Amino acid sequence: MPRRRVLVVDDDENIVQLVRMYLERDGYQVWCTYDGPSAMAEMRRSRPDVIVLDLMLPGMSGLDVCREVRRETSTPIIMLTAKTTEADKLTGLDLGADDYVTKPFSPRELLARIRAVLRRVPGTNDLGPEEMRVGSLTLYPRRFQAEVSGKPIRLTPTEFNLIRTLAEAPGQVFTRPQLIEKAFGYDFEGFERNVDVHITSLRRKLEAGGQRFIKTVYGLGYKLEAPAATPA
Repeated sequence: MPRRRVLVVDDDENIVQLVRMYLERDGYQVWCTYDGPSAMAEMRRSRPDVIVLDLMLPGMSGLDVCREVRRETSTPIIMLTAKTTEADKLTGLDLGADDYVTKPFSPRELLARIRAVLRRVPGTNDLGPEEMRVGSLTLYPRRFQAEVSGKPIRLTPTEFNLIRTLAEAPGQVFTRPQLIEKAFGYDFEGFERNVDVHITSLRRKLEAGGQRFIKTVYGLGYKLEAPAATPA
C-alpha cells in the first residue's frame, strides 16, 4: 500500500521539524512549507492525502489557503491554531477544514487526528445505505452528500460522519464519547469539547433555512429529530 502523503505548513521551523519526525516515524511521506504561497504551490505539486495547516502564516493566511484549497480539492485539512475561541475555530471549519488542533499540542494528538481524518475520507468501498432520510434531511452515505429540502449542503467528511451517526438512530441521544468513537474515530482521549464545535458548525450549515434538526440534551449529549411541520 502506498505511503500516505502529508503536507505540513507552519512558519515555526521547530514545530515543523518535530511534526515531520513523528510523521515519518509513523510511516508517512512528508512535505513541509513555511508560508501560504509555498503551501499552495506544494499542494498542487505533491497532491497530499492530508494537509496540516497553521492559521497564522506569512504571505497568505492559513484561512486564505484553506479557502483556495477547497476551490481545487477535497483534501482533508487539519488546522493548527493558537486561537482558542469557538468563533475562530468555526471560521476555519466553515471554510472547509475538517478538524483543528489547538497549540500547544502533543505530536501523539496530531497523529491521532491525522489517522482519524484519513479514515473519514470517502472511499469507493463504502457499503453504507444508498440513502437515509430524517424529515427534509437526506443523506447519501456512498457519495458523502447531504441535502435539505432538495438543496445540496456542503459538509466536510467529519461533519458528514457526525450527522450520519445521529441519523442512524433518530431520536436517540448520543453522548460526546459515543460520537467520538462512532463518528470521529479518534484513538486519543480528551476530544469531548471538539464535538460541540463541530455540532455548531454542522447546525449552521443544515439549519440555515430555519429548520432545526440537532437537539441538545443538556447533561447528556445530542440527538437528531425531524423538525415539526409548520402549521398551514
